[in-house]
Amino acid sequence: MTQSTSTPPRAISDTPRAAAVVVAAGKGLRAGQPLPKQFANWRGKPVLRHSVEALAAAGIAPICVVIPENAGPVAREALSGIAGVIFTAGGETRQESVRLGLEVLAGSQPEHVLIHDAARPILPQAVIARLLTALEHHKGAIPALPVVDSLAHSEPGAHGPRMGASARREDLRRIQTPQAFRFTEILNAHRAWEGPASAGDDAQVAQAWGCDIALVEGDEALHKLTYSHDFTPAAPPMRVGTGFDVHQLEEGEDLWLCGVKIEHTHGLAGHSDADVAIHALVDALLGAIAAGDIGQHFPPSDARWKGASSDRFLAHAASLVAQAGYALGNADVTIICEAPKIGPHRDAMRARLAEILGVDPQLVSVKATTSEKLGFTGRREGIAAQAAVSLVRI
Repeated sequence: MTQSTSTPPRAISDTPRAAAVVVAAGKGLRAGQPLPKQFANWRGKPVLRHSVEALAAAGIAPICVVIPENAGPVAREALSGIAGVIFTAGGETRQESVRLGLEVLAGSQPEHVLIHDAARPILPQAVIARLLTALEHHKGAIPALPVVDSLAHSEPGAHGPRMGASARREDLRRIQTPQAFRFTEILNAHRAWEGPASAGDDAQVAQAWGCDIALVEGDEALHKLTYSHDFTPAAPPMRVGTGFDVHQLEEGEDLWLCGVKIEHTHGLAGHSDADVAIHALVDALLGAIAAGDIGQHFPPSDARWKGASSDRFLAHAASLVAQAGYALGNADVTIICEAPKIGPHRDAMRARLAEILGVDPQLVSVKATTSEKLGFTGRREGIAAQAAVSLVRI
């Protein structure tokens, strides 16, 4: 067997000494937060803290955090307890802020430096390792991702922009941070820069100085927080809910179960039509999206719901699920009673529930059991039902 001659990425602890500059001097106005976005709370801690913790965990030190003028107190609070952090005030542009951070690190004489935007809070350790490994053979390295969408140039038109020439997405990459450099090279590159006041990024500054820049695999997790919706809690891909309900059996009442009227000696008593199975299913749906229970939405004290058909309750719960950004994954309803027999009505019940919910009947299960003549259901005093649902994000 032929042995591979490629050099595997080495562990972070084996890399040459590296420092970092974290750029956190911007205003972050587009994020719509009450303070600059780098200090705003995101997933339980300030945005800035996420990436600085990741750098510290990788053994990167010192970490120079470039902050707005007079932001020292909030910055120190945001990074409290993290060793190796130093602060400096930023400049008018990102490029100037980076240079100021590099000048602060010059006294430490690090061999390598990572330059990172604080607005990218999730910083995978594997990306750091790939960057530092690439610096063995290159003066700079940046994380990059392929472009998956079709691209075209925009041209001005009489009634707004119009499509111009197409661009080859195969030749393009999306660039992320941190960007890694041999420290002396990037410091000299920034000191010598004579281009625009605001360079696109540090790799362009280094390339103009004559540095070769390697591309390493980036990570979709390195998403940059930019707009207010980036601070909205991410909806989980799946949610589940359960429901339970009981109604008493009485003579002279109609018996409704799962939206189907069943001939029986007794019916269920309640403020509405007392469809115990639908009520349990409604509570399961509301519970899955943390929207309370059926009593909050349709209180028994409200005369509007006297004798109301429970399909209205179920349709309302389904609409709330859709508004929350979810669709039904499946629903499972269990009816607990000694009588009537549920088996002969099961298919009709599944079809009716699916119709109300607007889903395929294959997503709805209805089954029944007895309580072996124990308790109020065993004595035929009432009927109980329980329901479980799963919801999937749409």
